[in-house]
Formats: sequence, C-alpha cells, structure tokens
Amino acid sequence: MYAKKICCPTHVNKVNKKASVIRKHSKKEEVCSCNATVAPKTTKLDTDCILVNSVVGSKSVQKVAEITLPITAFEGLDLAEIVSISVVPNLDAITMNARIIRDKVVNIGLVPATITITLLGGVVLTPLTTTIPFQEHTDFPGACPEDILQESPLEVEGIFTQPGVPVLTGPVVGDLLEGILFKIILRTTITVIRPVLQDGSGNFCDINQNRCDISTTPPTFTFPTPDNGGLLG
Repeated sequence: MYAKKICCPTHVNKVNKKASVIRKHSKKEEVCSCNATVAPKTTKLDTDCILVNSVVGSKSVQKVAEITLPITAFEGLDLAEIVSISVVPNLDAITMNARIIRDKVVNIGLVPATITITLLGGVVLTPLTTTIPFQEHTDFPGACPEDILQESPLEVEGIFTQPGVPVLTGPVVGDLLEGILFKIILRTTITVIRPVLQDGSGNFCDINQNRCDISTTPPTFTFPTPDNGGLLG
C-alpha cells in the first residue's frame, strides 16, 4: 500500500516557520515529522470483479503505399535523362484510418513524401511533395468489431521507383502517357485488445456479450477527409 508524505527535508525550514506561526495562535504545539504518513482513501466496491484487457492477438504486418505519376507532374522531366530518384516519406504526417470487422483489420491512409529527381549533368528538378495512398486488409481470426485496435508507429522497409510506366490521362483508353511508379513498403505491429471482466475466482467474461454477433448487413464506414495540407496526389 502506498503512503503519501506530508513534508520532506527540503521543506523543513518552511514548515518550521509555518509551525512557529501556528504556535502563536494555538495552545497546542504543532510538530512536523517527515515520517508522518496519510493513508490513501478506500472505496467500498459492490463486487470483486475487475476490468482487464485481454489480447486477442498481435502480428507484424506490411502496408504498401503506391502511386503512379505522369511525367507532366515534373517540369522539364525526360525519362531518358534520369540519373536518380529520391523519395523521402514524412512518417510523422501520415494520415491513417483503421477499423475492425469480423476476423479482419482494414487500414486506409496517405503517406506524405517529397520526390526529387536528378538528371544528366547534375540537373535537379524542383522537388515534388505529394501524398501516396495505401490500403491494407489484414486477416485477423477472432477479432470482432467492438474490439480495441492498437498499432505501433510505421517503419519503412523499402522504397521502389519504376520510370516508364504508362498512365491513363483521359477518358479514352488510348490516352496514355509515360509516368513513374512509386512504392513504399511499410511495416507495423497490429494488436487487437478486448476488455473483459475477471471475477474473484479468476473466471473471465466479456463485458459486451454481443460484440462478435454476425450481422446480416455488411458494415459500412465513411472515413473523414484526409488533411493533405495542400499537397498534390
């Protein structure tokens, strides 16, 4: 059991001064003791049950952010003159939404990234800041819609680019333009948690008995509009 000290050595002088004032106004002398303790207040409970979080499961998963941009997105770009392509994702500004449906975790998000292309002769094109979308559907047996979802911060496992990929630029299928494919492989750890009650005998029961009921109507979700901060993509 924890106890709370009512004074400490660094404040003894202040307490003694206060105590001397009290003595002038009280017949009873006040004494400060750094060993004095105050017991914490106790609350009477109606049951011996406690609420605990049970881990349904935890797994390491990958998310793939991918986009193909036309060469017109980069002023002065000639694919034949590309020397290098640099893609720097901003992991601190990722927009991500996640939901649990029966036996599955669904993620939708955007990864802000700055793309810099260097051409022959050391010419560096104006960097382009854009957002690269990703969406993943992870099988998670035992997960139910009312469970709690936790994810560790996203980490980059690999970045890939491929120039020369055709991009559809108009309503006609023949309206194709060369572009560059950008792909970022991300990794995170998904953990699904379920609040349960534990009684005095150590038995567990779900606080929501209907969390895993199968509905005849598929769940529908509308995520909020992402804040792109004026970015392209």
